Amino acid sequence: MACCVLQITGLIFGGVGMVGTLAATIMPQWRVSAHIDSNIVVFETTWEGLWMDCISHLGIRLQCKFYDSVLALPQPLETFRALMCIAVILSIISFLMAIVGVKYTHRTKEDPQGISVFILAAGVAFLLTGILVLIPVSWTAGSIIHDFYDPKVPTPLKRELGAALYVGWVSAALLIAAGAMYCSF
Repeated sequence: MACCVLQITGLIFGGVGMVGTLAATIMPQWRVSAHIDSNIVVFETTWEGLWMDCISHLGIRLQCKFYDSVLALPQPLETFRALMCIAVILSIISFLMAIVGVKYTHRTKEDPQGISVFILAAGVAFLLTGILVLIPVSWTAGSIIHDFYDPKVPTPLKRELGAALYVGWVSAALLIAAGAMYCSF
């Protein structure tokens, strides 16, 4: 019985982690403009994501623009895009493997170790997906924090951590937890 509860919990964690990975990949709030001047009147907020930049005017009007050229992007952004796309695909595959593994797990008196090989494969895939999500999210956060405290970076170019980074961290934690649950079998 505890085995089934752990499998279902892992499936829920993996599913939520999969949705969070997709959301973090699509969201434009990876880098958000920092308002650190003494001026408290702020007319626009800038968001920078993996796929587009957005500007919000007074919180009323939102204008987003996809990046014009893939070749003009900085190398880290291209790498982060690739890692997050691989993570989305791998999270979907691992979730489907976990569903199959939970469905075809049979424990009988003759075969007490009747855990499906899909459970182990899903666990390893969830762990790998969590690591793939953690790399670009943490690297971007480190870059933002470094630039924020660098006196050489002009104040208008300083950014803060966006909501997509927090979604990415939670998703990575859930994926790693799901992977650990399935690998513990």
